[in-house]
Amino acid sequence: MTSENRQSVQAAREQDLAAKNARNRHAQDIAPIPPVKDPARRAKAAGDFRSFCEAYFPDVFYLPWSDDHYKVIAKVEETVGRGGLFAFAMPRGSGKSTLGGMAAAVWAIVTGRRRYVCLIGSDKGQAHNIFQSIKAVLMGNQLLLDDFPEVVYPIRCLGNSAHKQRGQRFEGELTHIVWGAEKIVVATIPNSAASGAVITVDSLDSNIRGQIHTTIAGQIVRPDLVLIDDPQTRESARSAAQTKQRMDILNGDVLGMAGPGKKISGLLTCTKIYVEDLADQILDTEKNPEWQGECTRMVYAFPTNEKLWEQYAEIRKESLRAGNKGKEATAFYEEHREEMDAGAEMAWPERFDEDEISAVQNAMNLRIRNEEAFFAEYQNDPLSEQEDDDVLTVAQVMDAVNGRPRREAPLRAQYLTTFVDLHDNVLFYVVCAWEEDFTGYVIDYGTYPDQKRATFTQRKAQRTLQQLSPGANKEGAILAGLEALCGDLLQRDWKRAGGAAMRVDRCLIDAGYMAGVVENVRHRLGGGTIMASKGVGIRAASKPISSYRRKPGERHGHHWYVPNIRRTGEFPHVVIDTNYWKSFVHERLGMAVGDRSGLTLFGKQSSRHQLFAQHIADSEFWVRTEGHGRVVYEWKNKPGVPDNHWLDCLVGNAVAASMLGCKLAGATSSIIESRRKRYKR
Repeated sequence: MTSENRQSVQAAREQDLAAKNARNRHAQDIAPIPPVKDPARRAKAAGDFRSFCEAYFPDVFYLPWSDDHYKVIAKVEETVGRGGLFAFAMPRGSGKSTLGGMAAAVWAIVTGRRRYVCLIGSDKGQAHNIFQSIKAVLMGNQLLLDDFPEVVYPIRCLGNSAHKQRGQRFEGELTHIVWGAEKIVVATIPNSAASGAVITVDSLDSNIRGQIHTTIAGQIVRPDLVLIDDPQTRESARSAAQTKQRMDILNGDVLGMAGPGKKISGLLTCTKIYVEDLADQILDTEKNPEWQGECTRMVYAFPTNEKLWEQYAEIRKESLRAGNKGKEATAFYEEHREEMDAGAEMAWPERFDEDEISAVQNAMNLRIRNEEAFFAEYQNDPLSEQEDDDVLTVAQVMDAVNGRPRREAPLRAQYLTTFVDLHDNVLFYVVCAWEEDFTGYVIDYGTYPDQKRATFTQRKAQRTLQQLSPGANKEGAILAGLEALCGDLLQRDWKRAGGAAMRVDRCLIDAGYMAGVVENVRHRLGGGTIMASKGVGIRAASKPISSYRRKPGERHGHHWYVPNIRRTGEFPHVVIDTNYWKSFVHERLGMAVGDRSGLTLFGKQSSRHQLFAQHIADSEFWVRTEGHGRVVYEWKNKPGVPDNHWLDCLVGNAVAASMLGCKLAGATSSIIESRRKRYKR
């Protein structure tokens, strides 16, 4: 081949290559960008984060917003738009990770509010899950493509192939788009507010200091918005050392990401797992004033009718065991809904499952299923663990015997009280004698009908009220049983050491379940001694009874009060702060036998009191909480809801004694912070 021929072939090859490259460049050129489909929708969403979420994620945010959502949305908008550090905890399933993670990141980038968003998770796996959710939205959300084509269309043109990013052009110029496993760089498009914006991902268990991006022009860009989702694992939350390490990373490395002399904006979503874990600390503005903390709950006030919910829990448990998916429990709730909803305050009334009737039922189902998880994940109020030396034991209660005969009051006792706890099938009662300084003596307790067994449960009682009143309906059987029991307790001459006799001075009856029946019995037996009672667990976050505004006609005592029921439709009753009084009786029983103001049991044989002691010391546990400058031990049922009826009776007796004038010597509120004087065996 001659030299001329070789040159001719070479020229033809170069010409073919040039033509091929031109065709490739033309194929890689994504111009023109499609027009905005709905400019009005885009303009509204660009200026308002709530509108953005509603317009482009209707399948995610399909329920009406709650008031808590409005608060969080406003904070997200403020943080993304104007800066700041905002940490918030919401119940599981409230959409906090979607709001504070995916939606916030996409809104910040497509509207041009932020140039570099860094996503941070507790570990690499969680962090990449967040990042993948953003990639999925950019690849699959048609509404975003319609209204933000300059951002989304170049990404769609890649076909989820990172290989195509190198040659992508717009009107002949490279877009410098990046579509990586840990990094996204938005295409450079003229007049696009999002041109060159960056999204990266990292985790707290790696070195996050190297988060920088160098533009094609050589400019170094650092994160100006960091989105942190659940920055702790269950393992790290349990460890004080790991918690401190992560707090140091958050307040040091993360807040320093923007570079010297610049402040970074940040959103942090979290869930409290344990007391004093990272979430608990980051939300505490006293400990971390840099972060604005907002802690929301599923339930702001629980239903007050605990008896009906205890029945519901038992019905639901049996229904689930039978494979009926709780249908009988739902039917029971539907029948008694007004009473069972009383006192409840829900954060998000529209939140409940399709097999449930209301948000109240949904929350109580979650609590019944696992109380520890419920308070941590849905209430952001994790239960603190009791320390062994602060817990009254079954053995201590059993050993608190004073050697006195059953049904005999000591000579020094001035008052006699009794309390009756109502149930459909059986009544529980306790009778106590009291000295004025609150030295107390349990002189009798039992059930009606008498079960004549050492061990039994209320749910499986073999001798029932219905058996004593055949043919009567439930209300009629309870009425007959209550009248017979109270008649016996009130009309009996109780022995007193030395030969004298005493009568019951005050009889309280639990009216949380059937107030009308209790009022009927009060009228039939003469109402001077009998009074209905309603227990309310007043939490640290609520006002104590002592702070209630006193109305004319009311009577206020020590952690109890008798409300003025005029024009209310209610029957006369006393309202009891059960959290306080349960702590009170536990303290009294924990004292050494013979100590003043202690509480003891009749008899010489501790073994006979085993079931009673289980009701008292093995049915509930307390959680130490703080609020309004005070400490409160909040009492909760143990898993499985064991019988606690004699505990309720003992509490009612103590309140009855207080109503009669009994007082502790010295400071009457020492229960809140004092430690029990242990009975040394």
